[in-house]
Amino acid sequence: MAGDKTDVAESHTAKSVAKAPPQPLTMMSLFAPALGWLIPGAGHLIQKRWGRGLLLMISVVTMFVLGVLMEGKVYAFNTGDILDILGFVGDLGAGGLYIVARALGIGLGAINLATADYGTKYIIVAGLLNIISTVDAYDIAMGKKK
Repeated sequence: MAGDKTDVAESHTAKSVAKAPPQPLTMMSLFAPALGWLIPGAGHLIQKRWGRGLLLMISVVTMFVLGVLMEGKVYAFNTGDILDILGFVGDLGAGGLYIVARALGIGLGAINLATADYGTKYIIVAGLLNIISTVDAYDIAMGKKK
């Protein structure tokens, strides 16, 4: 008798945990994250999420610019040290800002200010926030989030 109740409870739980069928990829689900990575916040703006898009754009750009103004380091690809690799991944997350900074040679010089370490962290966190925002733009485009 007790086994019957357990079976019913397990089947009910299995039904409630069943995953929804995967959503098909759309052009928006591919384009929004790519544009959002290249231009912070743009993935939300093209989906008419004006408030979130502008907030992310202002946040990422401000953090990146403040990091550069504090003479923070902009990491290049390096296979030597794990912390340099992680710094590079974080910086690369800033997308177009990272590309422009590397093209202009920003953040490559010797550290002259005591605030440079904080600046480096600002740049990395700006990139990580942009990565989170691209994932969010993808989730919105796929209909997983409203």
